[in-house]
Amino acid sequence: MKEREKIINFFSSSGDEAKEMAIRLVDLAESVERGRPFTVSSFMSPLSIQIGQTIAAHMKTVTSSYNGGYHEAERVKVAFQSNDYGGKVNYEISLLSVTWDDRFRLIGHRDVLGSLMGLGIEREVLGDILMQGAQAQILVDGKMSEYIKSNFTKVAMVPVQVEEIPLEELKVPEQKAKEIRAMVASMRLDAVGAAGFGLSRTKMVQMIDGDRVQVNWQSAKSVSQTVKVKDIISIRGKGRIEIEEITGKSRKGRTGLLINRFK
Repeated sequence: MKEREKIINFFSSSGDEAKEMAIRLVDLAESVERGRPFTVSSFMSPLSIQIGQTIAAHMKTVTSSYNGGYHEAERVKVAFQSNDYGGKVNYEISLLSVTWDDRFRLIGHRDVLGSLMGLGIEREVLGDILMQGAQAQILVDGKMSEYIKSNFTKVAMVPVQVEEIPLEELKVPEQKAKEIRAMVASMRLDAVGAAGFGLSRTKMVQMIDGDRVQVNWQSAKSVSQTVKVKDIISIRGKGRIEIEEITGKSRKGRTGLLINRFK
């Protein structure tokens, strides 16, 4: 079986999104093998980093890297470059500053994203959206920055002003995590997820069965999936948790956990 098929089949087990991502990234890597100095993807979820590294490890003639505009970015562009290429990779990432008068309405992340999507813009054009009071900083594909500046005029009926600013002016919001200490019967996904998100075990199972849960940015395989320290569990619409450490065992055999929850 060809390396391409091995890679795609491996990530297919994580769901359709992972499979589609693997196909697109393999195509980019193969174009470098055919002679291009480098290729760059559109914005993708964090799973793309792992897929890119896997592809580069198998192909051996290319290396992978990624960039989302800042070090902690969630949505990133993955690049492949030939091992013989010594130049810089142009990720074509622009930073837009969006401001509005916040006296009339409280605007949130969903409002900004919804208004952008309402312009017919694909999600893959957009990187992270960083909210800062009556302002948002949006990382976008450089090829679309002019279109967005010209057409993005309102969010939830509130007029907005958009300008492109240097990436150096990006302000990374401080991530505040809530520490949760819990005791769980096992390291099963449903048990740990329920503890971390403050849900009943039944509700967590429903979330997993409804394909709303990801582990390390891949669709959860089952309610009984085993998770471990440093794994990230996310629920669509509820944020994410990271298993920080195992703090010990109780006399009844339950496992103590320190969990960080991010919203």
